[in-house]
Amino acid sequence: MSAPSSWRAVVASSFGPENPGAGAAVVDLDLSQPEPGWVPVTVEAASLNHHDVWSLKGVGLREAQLPMVLGTDASGTLDDGTPVLVHAVITSPTWRGDETLDPTRSLLSERYPGTLAQRVWVPAGNVVPRPEELSARDAACLPTAYLTAYRLLFTAAGLRPGQSVLVQGAGGGVATACILLARAAGLRVLVTSRSPERAERARELGAHLTLGTGERLPHQVDAVIETVGKATWSHSLRSLVPGGVIAVAGATTGPDADADLNRVFFKGLRVVGTTMGTRPELERLVAFLLATGVRPLVDRTVALDDAPAALSALANGEVYGKVVVEVS
Repeated sequence: MSAPSSWRAVVASSFGPENPGAGAAVVDLDLSQPEPGWVPVTVEAASLNHHDVWSLKGVGLREAQLPMVLGTDASGTLDDGTPVLVHAVITSPTWRGDETLDPTRSLLSERYPGTLAQRVWVPAGNVVPRPEELSARDAACLPTAYLTAYRLLFTAAGLRPGQSVLVQGAGGGVATACILLARAAGLRVLVTSRSPERAERARELGAHLTLGTGERLPHQVDAVIETVGKATWSHSLRSLVPGGVIAVAGATTGPDADADLNRVFFKGLRVVGTTMGTRPELERLVAFLLATGVRPLVDRTVALDDAPAALSALANGEVYGKVVVEVS
């Protein structure tokens, strides 16, 4: 039986800095092979990320690229039925080594159509086998938020069982992933939040201690996971033991933070920036979940046609954990 000539997809059809969800639309598109050596994945489930919201705001995309299929996360099957996850970091064909360090790297939905579709094409090396113990829904949450969290904790911060970590801000996909993975790895987990409700949810996920944003810690920590930026940066620096590390993967409140260099050099602090992760790290993340029994926190599951409304909810801060889009 021949494949359909067009596929259902969620696209950025226009930019809306004030109301990004309004620019998302569900359409039928021809999703043909973009490059030699790429393979098709029939998507079973995808998940939403703030990267999709930024795309709808016009960050990282140009008008000439619209409509662009959104999405960086997906789980599905190859044409032979093999269950797989999609690794979203796209490098140049000649790049070798850590994909996140390729100066020409991009993510799906930046130069090439993304994963919020019935079908997505990816380089053959970007598919990771999905074990039968891991559902398509859970697997769809891993390639961005959970991979970023894994890399922040264990590669950038280099944390080991018995050490302590502060996660700045509770509720987002990366933050909740950090809480779950850190607790399962035997770390002492502290979390800050502006919301008592979200703080309580963080405790339910396994945080040992929750505090208000900027509140003094009862003890300093070995590492801080920083995705907030300006609003928490000074607190992050003050919270570290001598020789501690801040692992940075975002700045949602802006990057204009006081560097406080005197504190950095006097206490021997390290600041390590990172984004996403590598295919080997994604494979290790899958193995970590299988070994520990940890599964992603899912806020809600929606149909493909309801993805634009879910993107609006994500943009408005109405989501705790991940939003999964059931595609097939």
